[in-house]
Amino acid sequence: MNRAEDIYAFLRQVFADVFGRDDIVLHPSLTSQDVVGWDSFRQVEITLALEEKFSIRIRTKELNELANVGDLVALVLQKTAAGE
Repeated sequence: MNRAEDIYAFLRQVFADVFGRDDIVLHPSLTSQDVVGWDSFRQVEITLALEEKFSIRIRTKELNELANVGDLVALVLQKTAAGE
């Protein structure tokens, strides 16, 4: 099972790649409103990277229910634990 720290470490690299910046500080309460340029296209890139890295499938309905990065990490933890 992947630990939350591992997911955050991966997400830091993904955010740096997707946004072309390495100064974004990821924390559980971070939302798309907190990051300039975080739109639906960027969300797709982030989601695809997570799906590929952790061999999971994240559905649009699940994404729409997330409030922040902490929720996203929790969803990845849940899916990796369930073997989805």
